[in-house]
Amino acid sequence: MRKQFLCGLLLASAGAIAHEAPLEKLSWLAGCWSQTGADAGSVEMWTLPAGGTMLGIARTVKNGKTVEWEHTMIRETAPGIWSYVAKPGGQPEAAFPVKSIGDGEVLFENPQHDFPQRIIYKRDGQDGLKARIEGISKGKEKAFDYPMQRTQCPTGG
Repeated sequence: MRKQFLCGLLLASAGAIAHEAPLEKLSWLAGCWSQTGADAGSVEMWTLPAGGTMLGIARTVKNGKTVEWEHTMIRETAPGIWSYVAKPGGQPEAAFPVKSIGDGEVLFENPQHDFPQRIIYKRDGQDGLKARIEGISKGKEKAFDYPMQRTQCPTGG
């Protein structure tokens, strides 16, 4: 499974906390983010909440080529269960239910997934974002941090 902070998994509602439409609490995530220290073009983009969803996309560029990509959304996956749903390149769609949500922070978790089991986003000041994936892989705890900075969204015209 890819090691980027956005990874897919199967829907697991066991242990998830049901939340009433938490999307407005996540509007700080909307916009474009560039990964600190990554090649140009390595970005994550999120739309503002609308219609019960936030849509996202991520791309990792190395040596001028896209090496990883992912389509994402945050939506209600079962009554009262809000989840981070991902479709990483070449992998099946899967979801992480919201485990906790606070001011400028959200934790999505699926203990049944191979790796990661947790995806965490935290605001870092006005224009920073810290993303983290963590869990157990091959019997050992692993974690990867992805610091990002707000960047101008590409317009294409």
